[in-house]
Amino acid sequence: MRAQRARERAIHILLFISALLTVGVTLGIILTLFADTVTFFRNVSPIEFFTGTKWSPTIKPYSYGVLPLVAGTIMVTVGAGAIAIPVGLLSAIYLSEYASERTRSILKPMLEILAGIPTVVYGFFAFAYITPFLKGLFPDISAYNVLSASVVVGIMIIPIVASISEDALRAVPRSLREAGYALGARKVKVIWSIVVPSALSGIVASFILGISRAIGETMAVTIAAGRTPRLVNPLNPADWLKPIETMTAAMVEIGLSDVSGHSIAYKSLFAIGFTLFLMTMALNTVSYYIKMRFREVYR
Repeated sequence: MRAQRARERAIHILLFISALLTVGVTLGIILTLFADTVTFFRNVSPIEFFTGTKWSPTIKPYSYGVLPLVAGTIMVTVGAGAIAIPVGLLSAIYLSEYASERTRSILKPMLEILAGIPTVVYGFFAFAYITPFLKGLFPDISAYNVLSASVVVGIMIIPIVASISEDALRAVPRSLREAGYALGARKVKVIWSIVVPSALSGIVASFILGISRAIGETMAVTIAAGRTPRLVNPLNPADWLKPIETMTAAMVEIGLSDVSGHSIAYKSLFAIGFTLFLMTMALNTVSYYIKMRFREVYR
């Protein structure tokens, strides 16, 4: 008994240290971003950074307006969400409500394989195949463009939306479905009127997690959308056919450039990263609130 208690205590201490290490690493990243961001804002006005419409940290005249990068990031995210959310949700409904156990055991692992493909492969796929295909539909499309990047990022986040939504749908008790059938409702009516609303918190959480993944995507967007920082309008169809630069692509460009580690241009990398961190944290906070607000507990 003493030896067993000693082992359990050792495991308890090990798990506590692991959890503490995770929190410590997270705090270290946040403090590093914050410290270098403060250094950047000592040289560049926050108003200029958040409201400026030109981004040129390495070429004179220097400009540090992050709006073109934010606009490009949001544009790709909106396009990716428009593809991944409906496809992912419908895939989850099929796997949960229509597919047999055998079919589900085959299709779900195949769907989740998409999440394991390296992002650089997605980027090359978009550049080599999706863009030429789109050029047949839109002759004026550029080699690097927002539409191609949106399509490939949307394909990337389908597994996140589908897998989490499917788990949420399957968590709804069978008794609720049977109650709907007992009232004479058809299967489609039961799914959209009972099952989906009952799993709403998990479904919305999957949407927001997928969007967060799209916001932070780097290599696929860099390869497919290019590195041309410009202020775009999502409501203008022509802007979807032209190159842009996202926040992550700008960070890659600065990180690979020859700028000094103490220069303002290098510090702007951390300012972009901190802005991106705030955006993703806001989305995750909204996801957590929705999950807690609409959470259903079944027995």
